[in-house]
Amino acid sequence: MARPRTISDQLRAQVIELRRRHTVAEVASKTGLPVGTVKTIIRRSGAFTDNPRHRALFTLPPMTGSAATNVAAVELPAQRVVTGDRELDAILWLRELIQTEHPDFIDKALKAASRIKTPAKELERRYAQFLSASTGNNMAAAFGSFNFADLEFLAKRARERAINRAEASARFGGDPDMVTEADRFCVRVLKGAKEGQYGGVDNDDAADRFREHTELMPRTLEDCLYELAFHHDIYRLRNAATGSDGPPELFARQVFTESLLAEIRPRSKGEARAVFRYLCDQEVEMNNFEAIIDNLLP
Repeated sequence: MARPRTISDQLRAQVIELRRRHTVAEVASKTGLPVGTVKTIIRRSGAFTDNPRHRALFTLPPMTGSAATNVAAVELPAQRVVTGDRELDAILWLRELIQTEHPDFIDKALKAASRIKTPAKELERRYAQFLSASTGNNMAAAFGSFNFADLEFLAKRARERAINRAEASARFGGDPDMVTEADRFCVRVLKGAKEGQYGGVDNDDAADRFREHTELMPRTLEDCLYELAFHHDIYRLRNAATGSDGPPELFARQVFTESLLAEIRPRSKGEARAVFRYLCDQEVEMNNFEAIIDNLLP
C-alpha cells in the first residue's frame, strides 16, 4: 500500500495563498495535489471562514439608550417676507418648519403644502428668477431652486436625519466625536503613512500596513461586506449627528476593504450574488468595478 504523501508547511501555505485567487480545481492543478487534499488543507486552515475578531472590531457600539425620534422642543419659525411673492414666501416658511426636524412641524408643513395648487415647476421657476435677480448668478439660481417646492422629499430627509441622530445618541451617548475602536486601530496603523496624491492616505501604503495585521483582515467576501456595512452606517450616523465624515484613516480602510472584493474568491454563488448586490447599490470606481466582476465570475 502506498504511503500517504507528506505535505510540507511550505506547500500548505502555497495552497492557502493560491486559494485566495483561484478555484479549488485550479489550486490542485497548480500544486499537483488531489482536489480532496486541497479541500482538506483549506478547511483545516480556517483561513476561509469568517473572522470573528475582524467583525468584532468593525461593529457599532450597542444601543444603550432610547432610539425614539422625538426631538427637543423648538420654537415655531416666524413667517417672514423674503421674496415678496406670497406663495414663494409660504414655501420658504414651510421648508423652515420641516428643517426643524420636529415631527409635529413636519406634519403641519406637509398639510399646509397640500393646499398650494400652483405646480412645483412653476414655483421653482419663479424662485429661480428671484435668486437670479437678487444674486446676479444664474448658476446659483439654478442650483438654489432645484427641488425647491418638493417638500415631501425634504420631509423624508428631515425624518431620516432625526432617526439617525437619535440612533447616534443611543449608541454613542455623550461622545461628540463618536470614536470607535475601528477608528483607533486605523489611526494607529496608518500613523506616519504616505500622503495620497489628492490628500488623505496613500492607498498602496495603507494596504501594505493593513495587510501586516493578519488577525484583523477579512477572510471572506462576507467579512468584507460586513465591514463595508459598518463604514456606511458610521458615516450615516456621524453625518447626521455632527456633519463629520470621520478620520481619513478610516476612509482609507474602507477603500482597502472594497479592493479586497476583487481579490478574495467567493465561496458560493450566494456570496457572489451578495457582492453583486453591493455593486448595484454603491458607487464603485470603474476599474475596481470591472476587477470585482472578474473575480466573481467562475
